[in-house]
Amino acid sequence: MNYLDEGKGHPVVMVHGNPTWSFFYRNAILKLRDDFRCIVPDHIGCGLSDKPQKDYNFSLVQRISDLGELVDSLELDSFDLVVHDWGGAIGIGMALQRLERLRRIVILNTAAFADSRIPKRIAVCRWPILGKLIVQGMNGFAGQAVKMAVHKRRLSSRVKSGFLYPYRTWNDRRAVYEFVKDIPMAKSHPSFGRLSEIEKGLPLLRNKPATLIWGGKDFCFNDHFLRRWKRFLPHATEIRYPLAGHYLIEDETEKICDAIEQFVSFEDDGIPDTDLTV
Repeated sequence: MNYLDEGKGHPVVMVHGNPTWSFFYRNAILKLRDDFRCIVPDHIGCGLSDKPQKDYNFSLVQRISDLGELVDSLELDSFDLVVHDWGGAIGIGMALQRLERLRRIVILNTAAFADSRIPKRIAVCRWPILGKLIVQGMNGFAGQAVKMAVHKRRLSSRVKSGFLYPYRTWNDRRAVYEFVKDIPMAKSHPSFGRLSEIEKGLPLLRNKPATLIWGGKDFCFNDHFLRRWKRFLPHATEIRYPLAGHYLIEDETEKICDAIEQFVSFEDDGIPDTDLTV
């Protein structure tokens, strides 16, 4: 597992989703690393991590185990958590097993609970034969995301290349397809049980400071998911950016990086040093 470990201070673990990698958090790292230790892994098969083609279980259970191993190996006595997309279930699944070490959590357009909603374009990518050809053969998931996952501004060719750099070949895109396949849309799915366990554990986060930083133009994790989060975590601070898409840090880079910095800079009594503002 490749991971970034930059800066000194209180650790902030940032967990990416699909089809991104640690590159997604590059601007947040630049903002935080003077005062915080930024730990940002690439899931196995993603980013600069190994890309196994066999003898690896591409599942939610394994992803949580991988992340937990990293956190434990770094001997983090306390940490903050930032999660996005599939990183929500993975990061929160890991943190629920280490609640005494979790200080606070930042939630960016994600879910960590079962839900029946899925965009049709993602559902098609789950089809056994066609989906594999679209995602692994035509790069129809990561390649389209650099266009569809932003709303307010277009990504530059350089940034697009950054997002797509680890996913240039059929084998490179194995994990991208496996992540799509691992979305548990039925109780019979192998990952449904573990996701249900995470959902049942979400009320345990109610005594942890939390903030929901949300892009209002996300084609996947739309405001339906934000409303569900508010039911699970009614105490969470909500900061919604109406014109930001799924890659919300790209659409509102400065504001969101500032908001994350302000939140993780809270005093231990929960009183912010400065107001959180959009």
